[in-house]
Amino acid sequence: MCGWNWIDRGRSLCVLKDGARGRLKGARAHSWSVLKRVSANMAGAAECGWFGSVLCFLGAATALCFLLKWSWRTWQAFQVYVLSTIWRTDLRKYGQWAVVTGSTAGIGRAYAFELARRGLDVVLISRSQDKLRRVADEIESRYRRQTRVIQADFSEGHSIYPAIEEQLKGLEIGILVNNVGMNYAGMLVNFLDVPDPEKRISEVINCNILSVTQMSRMILPQMVERRKGLIVNMSSEAGSQPQPMLTLYSATKICVTYFSRGLHAEYQSRGVTVQCLTPFIVSTNMTHNIEVNPLVKSASSFARDALNTVGYSSFTSGCITHALQHVALTIFFPGWLRLSPFCVRRVEKFAQETKQKIEERMAQSQKKQE
Repeated sequence: MCGWNWIDRGRSLCVLKDGARGRLKGARAHSWSVLKRVSANMAGAAECGWFGSVLCFLGAATALCFLLKWSWRTWQAFQVYVLSTIWRTDLRKYGQWAVVTGSTAGIGRAYAFELARRGLDVVLISRSQDKLRRVADEIESRYRRQTRVIQADFSEGHSIYPAIEEQLKGLEIGILVNNVGMNYAGMLVNFLDVPDPEKRISEVINCNILSVTQMSRMILPQMVERRKGLIVNMSSEAGSQPQPMLTLYSATKICVTYFSRGLHAEYQSRGVTVQCLTPFIVSTNMTHNIEVNPLVKSASSFARDALNTVGYSSFTSGCITHALQHVALTIFFPGWLRLSPFCVRRVEKFAQETKQKIEERMAQSQKKQE
């Protein structure tokens, strides 16, 4: 009996040992699986943390670039439109004479007076001899500066430039203001509704594009030779985006913008500044002498502000109110919206509603000129 008991006890111990070993193996396997899951979770967390860090870095870098960009633009605007009113460029350093095209009315006339006020002699070029003489006499009596007048109709094309070049010979021309320009109807119209289109389209291109390129070609060589000079080309905000119902005018103005910026890049290293102006609405004959308000500048005020920006910017709206309008329109009225059928229909409706009023203003303006 005792022997059998010892045998049974031995068997029981073996069974207990085997059970303990099995439980130990199971515990080890469970621990290993838990460890693997924890490791996998930690790896996933590490991977997510790395990806999140990259996203945070990209977001911070983007925000920093945006902040730096707008800070730089704000500083530039402060220089161009605020500091320029305090520290003005002495325009006499460019040369004795300034040439202004389209100088008997509007912005051109205002530029001629402002340039004379700042100490330059002025060559006036326009199509009306009587108006030229009146403006010249007023400049001479008010500012005691020399003037010369050249009668020329820039809408006539190439034929006028040899005579202009001959009359400019011998003058030290430091500043050229390519201001002359025209629209094809005086109001908003579709391209095929332009009055006398065959003639009018050629006149607009001659006046708005050919005048800028030919006058620059004529005067630029002496500026390069002296290694100093300023060319001011009058573009328009209408050239910043395509403008339905001002299609040709808008196209000519973007041509002026691109020509000016390219020319400035070519000749700034030779001492010549080419400034491109892109004003909004200025109260002139072209805008039917619209009433001056905080958004609409008078010609004299615009010319004064725009000349202050010389030496600070080669591509500018000319004044701070127009610069702010440009920013607002760029954000809230982008090109795709203004070219949409909805906006085009609204512009057409506006043109029809204002047509009679504009015609009355044009008639009144014509009577005043006569």
